[in-house]
Amino acid sequence: MLGAYDGILSTAGLVLGVAAADESVSAIATAGLAGLVAGAVSMAAGVFVSVSSQRDAEMADLRLESRELRDDPEGELRELDQNTVARPRRRRGRRPPRSRSGQPCRCGRSPSPRRGYASR
Repeated sequence: MLGAYDGILSTAGLVLGVAAADESVSAIATAGLAGLVAGAVSMAAGVFVSVSSQRDAEMADLRLESRELRDDPEGELRELDQNTVARPRRRRGRRPPRSRSGQPCRCGRSPSPRRGYASR
């Protein structure tokens, strides 16, 4: 959303600046169109560079993990076990409800930060 506001404001500023310098409608329209095209190309180039660098980083990690898996499969299995123990899976991605004291809630209701307790 901030990028849209930035594009609108920069184009409006460009058009107002040209309008203040020259009253020609064609000059104002040309400046506005040039500003819109420049902004669009700039945003597209930024997205392209960001996605490309992310892809390159992911490919480098994939090559590293493939090489480590090929060279030391037992070590990779140990690493996977350690990561699994360090971060146990939660059911449906949620933690069990806790009371205000931090202990698991045994009342059958989930704590609600706004209204005390909420029914399930």
